[in-house]
Amino acid sequence: MRLTTTLAAAAALSVSAVAASAGGMSDEVMEAPVVMAEPMAEPAASSVSPTYVVLGVLAALLIAAAVAED
Repeated sequence: MRLTTTLAAAAALSVSAVAASAGGMSDEVMEAPVVMAEPMAEPAASSVSPTYVVLGVLAALLIAAAVAED
């Protein structure tokens, strides 16, 4: 019987604590509206990928090394 009384008291306290903290007497907080900014135009990019530039330079170095050996 004592356990049942303790559990009932704990349940009542927990429900009242949740209800007491659910709202308050303070004024409502109005948040500013969210404004979607337009993305800035990106500068014109090169049509050549940097990967191709690196591969081209590497190929040129290999060709120059092969020609220099002869």
